[in-house]
Amino acid sequence: MKSRSVLFTLSILAAMVILAGCGGAMSTEVPVVATGFFDAPMEPAATEAPVGPLFESKEVEGAEEVPLPGADSFVVPASTMAPAFEISNQAGENVIVQNTNRKIIKNADVRLLVRDTDVAIDRTTQIIGDLGGYIISSRVWYQDYFGNNLKYATMTLGIPVDQFERALTRLRELAVRVLDENASGEDVTDQYVDLQSELQNLEATRARIQEFLKDAKTVDEALRINQELANIESQIEQIKGRMNYLADRAAFSTITVNFEPELPILTPTPTPTITPTFTPRPTSTPIPWKPGETFTEAKNTVVSAYQGIINFLIWLVVVIIPILLPFALILWAGWKLFSRRPKTPGA
Repeated sequence: MKSRSVLFTLSILAAMVILAGCGGAMSTEVPVVATGFFDAPMEPAATEAPVGPLFESKEVEGAEEVPLPGADSFVVPASTMAPAFEISNQAGENVIVQNTNRKIIKNADVRLLVRDTDVAIDRTTQIIGDLGGYIISSRVWYQDYFGNNLKYATMTLGIPVDQFERALTRLRELAVRVLDENASGEDVTDQYVDLQSELQNLEATRARIQEFLKDAKTVDEALRINQELANIESQIEQIKGRMNYLADRAAFSTITVNFEPELPILTPTPTPTITPTFTPRPTSTPIPWKPGETFTEAKNTVVSAYQGIINFLIWLVVVIIPILLPFALILWAGWKLFSRRPKTPGA
């Protein structure tokens, strides 16, 4: 009986020790609170969620002040509040990419009818200087118009993108009439952001390859890693070049201006009328008869005829007969040979 009471007392004491240990462990667990912005003592939880924004902001000159509940206010510069977004690279790591302004490539083609091409070119050059642009190319040529030498010109201009519309307005003021105008824009922001993310992925890959290169054990392994590193760096340079091209094209718009002069008004010139004049016809004079000249012409004709006959006979005897005679003899002998009949017996 005494042993049972001792065991019961020991079990009660063990249970009390276990409960005390559990209570101490629970009391030592302290909730982890993010430090920095929330350093003030914790307030008891409310039964309902508060309505309205979590932070109240008020604008101050040159910066944005964001007071935090339960903490001291601090000032955040406006430049750091630019929007950003998060992407994942090839290694699965999250990368923050700063959201840039929209990049739009603007182009325009304008045909202007002007009174004086030289004045239009000079004023266009002044507009370019006022707007901070530059001349990409220019061409001047002349065309004949019913004896009038007219001057034509075309200019390709690079204009800052924020001055694009203003430049078109000032160019229209140079013209008597706008013959044709075509403006277009291409948004390349998505391409630029894709290139940014691809560039960051390649740079991260390059950093890892450089670490592998440091840990290379053999020369062959180092050469293979270096070759892969060269390929990655080549891709990085290509992407940087494409990004610079898009940035430059988006920063400066292209405007092509064609100047055409006004055509002069042609005044018709009267054509003089030709009055016919009478021209007398010459009278024919009779030719006198000359029998001596007729006899001389007849004698010459006879002499020429006989000379032609004699010349032909000479050619016949000297040239034609010697050429044709052997063939004639061969033909005659063959005819005689084949035409001879054999004699019949008993004849």
